Amino acid sequence: MDDGSTIGAQLRRIRHERGLSQEGLAERAGVSRDLIAKLEQGARRSARLTSLMRLATALDVELSALTGKRERMGTAGRDGASVLALRDALLSPTHLPGLDDDDGDDGEPAPLDDVRRSVDDACRRYWAGDFAVLIARLPALIGEARLTHAAEGERAVYPLAMAYDLAASIMVHLGREDLAAVGAERALTVAHGGADELLWATLHATYAWALLHQARLDEAERLAAGMAARIEPSFSAPPTAVAAWGNLLMTALAPAAAAGRDVDEYIAMARAGAERIGHRIKIYNTSFGPATVAMQATHAHAVRREPDKALKASQAITREDLTGISYGRHLLDVAQALLDARHRAAATERLTEAHAVSPVWFRHQAVARELVDSIREAETRPSPRIRALARAVNLN
Repeated sequence: MDDGSTIGAQLRRIRHERGLSQEGLAERAGVSRDLIAKLEQGARRSARLTSLMRLATALDVELSALTGKRERMGTAGRDGASVLALRDALLSPTHLPGLDDDDGDDGEPAPLDDVRRSVDDACRRYWAGDFAVLIARLPALIGEARLTHAAEGERAVYPLAMAYDLAASIMVHLGREDLAAVGAERALTVAHGGADELLWATLHATYAWALLHQARLDEAERLAAGMAARIEPSFSAPPTAVAAWGNLLMTALAPAAAAGRDVDEYIAMARAGAERIGHRIKIYNTSFGPATVAMQATHAHAVRREPDKALKASQAITREDLTGISYGRHLLDVAQALLDARHRAAATERLTEAHAVSPVWFRHQAVARELVDSIREAETRPSPRIRALARAVNLN
């Protein structure tokens, strides 16, 4: 029985609210009426991410409104309270012009080196998928970084900008794209007040990522590609400049692939930059190198439903090339390609491996939920692994 929380139920409810027939929505979204009918009847196997993005755009809602990814912000308990505290840190009235910028804290600002170390530790926890601890710590870290920024000025731009950027990234995972955009804007505003153009440019990737999850594909691609063009490095530029540029190209690739556009030029340009560097470069809580390009090529081909190309691209990546949840996200793309190639058992293995990277991160991945549900629906008797994965992503 439909409990009102499935993709189909949400789609039908919002479509009715908009006064659209299935035919009218299909025409507006550029998908078939049959797809909409199947989704609303509960055929979740038809719920591909690219189609859902088009439907979300046509309905003028965020993607999470259809996928059910949105975190319940008002739930009781420590985790719910921590998310609320992080929301409040992003939406504090003290951000308004003319008001004090200390969140009511009369304490002494922490030493800049201590704040930087705390932010760097938070970045490591993010990639490790340690979201529960990170969500609990970020509100206080943002407050400390704001105090230090008020006292130190430009010298303290990096830790405050990165604290906001981390909050934005977490909110994307929780399905709160609206708050993610706020956090990304805060980070960009702080970085714009500093002298590090590469930091400011790199942080546009998070804003573009939030736009992607709002199904604003054209805007996301234009923002990332436009910023990449702005900082395009010369032949003699240092590796960090090439890495910042390459990461923005790879950010532009994702919405282009989701929109069904050709991505070969992005891949070729980024690959040339990665080959010039020759190894992985870490910069501002991101990294770029040959494995990054292979990972994003795998993602693009998986999204475009080109499993052979996706699996071929994935062969260039070893476990040592990627860390934490970046490897987990790559495994989801590989699982998608394997499932499209009708290798359910292998896809299940990759999903199990991705879950082991970080169970908390895995639980919030809409793609993981869709893949697990598709495999479970296709199996006459779901295997113990699939039953365990279904519980991990809260599938009833």
